[in-house]
Amino acid sequence: MQPGLKTRLDYDDYAAIPADGRRWELLDGEPHVSPAPSPLHQQLVGGLFVALLKHFPRPARVYVSPIDVIFTPHDVLQPDLVVVADPVQVSARGIEGPPLLVVEVLSPTTATYDRSTKAHRFAALGVRHLWLVDPDARRIECHRREGADYRLVVSAGPGDALAHPDFPTLSIPLAPLWE
Repeated sequence: MQPGLKTRLDYDDYAAIPADGRRWELLDGEPHVSPAPSPLHQQLVGGLFVALLKHFPRPARVYVSPIDVIFTPHDVLQPDLVVVADPVQVSARGIEGPPLLVVEVLSPTTATYDRSTKAHRFAALGVRHLWLVDPDARRIECHRREGADYRLVVSAGPGDALAHPDFPTLSIPLAPLWE
C-alpha cells in the first residue's frame, strides 16, 4: 500500500465520487456499487412507496432511493425505501441516523449481500425494521431488530395482505405489486 492512501473511506470521500449512474454506498468505510435496478425491481419499489406513503402520515416521511442515509461518517447507504419517523433526521445531505424502516428489494446480484452483510450492518447501526422483498419468491419478509440482529416477524406472499404487529393499521395487498 502506498503511504497516505486511506483504507477506510468517510462521507467526504463518498461525496467526492463522480456521478457515474451507479449506486454507490459506504459500508464501514468500504465502497460498494450496485448495478441499475430491473424494471420489476422498480415496479415493486414504486408500489411499496405508494402503500407506505398512505400508511405513514406526516410527520413521518417516506423516501425512495437514491437517497443517502448517513449513519456514521463511514456508513452511507441507499436503501430502496426509507421511512423516517422523526423529520429532524432529514437534512440537506440526506437522512442522518437510523430510520424507522428500510426496505430492500433483492436482486440476483445483491441478495446475499443484502441478507447478510448489509442486514447485519443495519442492525448494528440501529435500524429497527428491515423488510426484504424477494421478487423471485414473490414474498416480503419483515424483520425486527432484537439485540444485535434481526428476527423475522412476518412473511407474506402474493395472495396475502401484509400486516405487521408493530403497525396495527397497516394492510398492504401484495398481489397488485406483481401485476
